[in-house]
Amino acid sequence: MRSRTSALDEICAQAAGTARAAAEDDAGSGQVGAHVGLTAEGDRVVTHLFECLDPAYRGWRWAVTVARASRAKAVTVSESALVPGPDALLAPPWVPWRDRLQPGDLGVGDLLPAPHDDERLVSVASLGGDDLPAWSAGDDAPGWNIGDDQPEGSPEDSGLAVGVPIDGRKRVLSAIGRDETAERWYATDHGPRTPLAHAAPANCATCGFFVPLSVPLGQLFGACANAYAPDDGRVVSVDHGCGAHSEVVLPAGPDQSVPPIIDELGYDLVDQPGVSMEDTAFEPFDHS
Repeated sequence: MRSRTSALDEICAQAAGTARAAAEDDAGSGQVGAHVGLTAEGDRVVTHLFECLDPAYRGWRWAVTVARASRAKAVTVSESALVPGPDALLAPPWVPWRDRLQPGDLGVGDLLPAPHDDERLVSVASLGGDDLPAWSAGDDAPGWNIGDDQPEGSPEDSGLAVGVPIDGRKRVLSAIGRDETAERWYATDHGPRTPLAHAAPANCATCGFFVPLSVPLGQLFGACANAYAPDDGRVVSVDHGCGAHSEVVLPAGPDQSVPPIIDELGYDLVDQPGVSMEDTAFEPFDHS
């Protein structure tokens, strides 16, 4: 259903002076510029637009709405406001602080609490399915405290270690958290798609300095322990690599020195103190 377009009321349209006075009353003397237009807002309701001369609001306009009652000859001011024009300088769209935060922004003393409904985390009391860490299976699972008295049919009957971790954690990474972490780490400069990895003689999986993480992330990631490697102390993928691989061998180059050749067949006659050549007996060398 189409809305009816209001006709421009002539008396309200002629009330530009009344509208300007209202704008100057709000903005102050010298802050209201030329009249730049008017719009019919409804029956006997018109908004007048004036340039804003305040340098802090370049491109903005003062909008003053005037109206009159039916059969009335005088207009009254309904409202005045500062509104942006087509060339107005506007603030960027509001972005919540949590969405503006970037990796590395957290500084000393800053706090960033994880929401209680953070999908990257799961309570240890509800671990199960894909969220259950592989290292939590079995009665001897490290770091987990298993209750002695468990009701029949509890998860403990299946051999899965559940309960409160000894290290005090109440939440651990969920399956979503692990997947997001793996994707983020794999796409960084410590993954396989970098010039450093492409030029490496071998990947990190075969390097003696590679320290695998625990499963399941350890199936794809580990930490570099080579002090001379560019990724020392960082998480790298198993198919990452660099020139500091533990088994790298330098190729022979044209500028390498030639190893000395030792002649073990020939000999030289050298005088020794106290021994004369005349007193030395020589035996023939048999070539046969």
